Amino acid sequence: MVELYPVFLEGKPFTAVSVKLPETNLLVVTNDKGYIMCGALDVALLNEKLKARKVIAGRAVGVKTIDELIEAPLESVTIEAENQGIYKGMTGKEALLKLT
Repeated sequence: MVELYPVFLEGKPFTAVSVKLPETNLLVVTNDKGYIMCGALDVALLNEKLKARKVIAGRAVGVKTIDELIEAPLESVTIEAENQGIYKGMTGKEALLKLT
């Protein structure tokens, strides 16, 4: 099952995507500048092999819902996210608000 719905953080719009897969959920909150995602995100791939794309993204692990993703501290972020002031340890919400 795939769910797609709007999420507003401090009045700023984002899109939440939740994909229910066998034994796991794929979770993403995004806007037109970047995104945060569950542990399925391969930050090393984005930083190394796809560096030229300058993807702004962060990864939180151990989350099972969109709400948990928004509240969880980021375990890792891309180089381009760091360039935008997004750092490991900040919450998903803090990171997303930097994208507005």
